[in-house]
Amino acid sequence: MSETMSAREVFLKLLEGITEGRFTELAELYSEDAVVETAFEPVGPRRIEGRAALAGRFTEAATRSPMELRAKNVVVRETDDPEVVVAEWDYQVHHRITGRTFEAANIQVLRVREGLIVHSRDFHDHLALIVAGGGLPQLVTALEGK
Repeated sequence: MSETMSAREVFLKLLEGITEGRFTELAELYSEDAVVETAFEPVGPRRIEGRAALAGRFTEAATRSPMELRAKNVVVRETDDPEVVVAEWDYQVHHRITGRTFEAANIQVLRVREGLIVHSRDFHDHLALIVAGGGLPQLVTALEGK
């Protein structure tokens, strides 16, 4: 019988999968009833529930994302709750369409139970990603409700 991964190990496996572009495998790191909250998402859903919904989002990212992400400055902080870690890192981002290269800051608070993510509260620099892709006019239109 294999030992269950710690919260730190699960986060590092998630980050490795994202950095290597293996998005279709990432949903397997989440429990069936996982909840992911993206607190600073400007227009998309700020709450995603369930592994199936997450699998759909990861599949979309695998097929549509024009960005290459490389994690750096990774710090994982353990808390007094062994199920919870707080991770901070930067992505070195290369946008394949616009050619822009930049950094985007990230923080994630993960709760991992029995080796699976059951809850994640994500704080990503969505605005930097949108600006780098030339999507600021579309964001303004979406925020204005047009």
